[in-house]
Parts: sequence; structure tokens; C-alpha cells
Amino acid sequence: MEVIHKIGRRKTAVARVYLSEGKGNITVNKKEFKEYFPTATLQYKVRQPLTLTETDANYDLNINVFGGGITGQAEAIRLAVSRALCEIDEENRSVLKPEGLLTRDPRMVERKKFGQKKARKKFQFSKR
Repeated sequence: MEVIHKIGRRKTAVARVYLSEGKGNITVNKKEFKEYFPTATLQYKVRQPLTLTETDANYDLNINVFGGGITGQAEAIRLAVSRALCEIDEENRSVLKPEGLLTRDPRMVERKKFGQKKARKKFQFSKR
């Protein structure tokens, strides 16, 4: 099996996942996966597609991720891993789709408007 390359995005985070056959090692930006994502919630998000398809110990993941915050990065990785697993075996799609793991979350930060403090917040109004 050759290396499968997929991209996942969330907010401003972009994750490139290189999936290959292996023993279940996950490397994020040349660091150990548990070192990069210290909380259990983020580790769960990254592992979720592998756990649902029961392929935790079958594949090695080499991940490059940049932009956004740590949660956005974890969710970008989750999307990319889900896409890669669907390319390997089309039957994985029926497991991942109902969980919403193949949907790109379109929510982005709203832009700041001129004449206002933030996107929707206004400058303080003074009547006198």
C-alpha cells in the first residue's frame, strides 16, 4: 500500500495527513501525538475516525498541521483522517458519515466592519 495524502480544514487550521500501513503510530509536526495534544478530549477527536472503523493499530499517521488554534487543528486532522480512511475502503463511509466526520464545518470568524469595534459590536454611543 502506498502513502495516502489527504487535507482537512477547520476555521483557519489546515491539516495534511499522510496515512500508511503500520502499527498505529501518530506523529504531529514531528512530535509525539500525546505531546502535541495534551488533553484527552483533543486526543479523542484525532483518534475518533480510527476508533469507529476499528483500524487503530493498522495505520501510521504522519501529520503536518498549521494555522488556527489547537481545537481547530484537532478537528482538521479528524476530517483529513476520515477522508483517507474512505479512500482506503469505501465501506468506512457508511460508518463515518452518520457521525458527521466527512462534513467540512463551514463556520468561520465573521469579518470586522468599518465604523464598528468588532464584527457586530458597536462603539459606545453617547447621547450628550
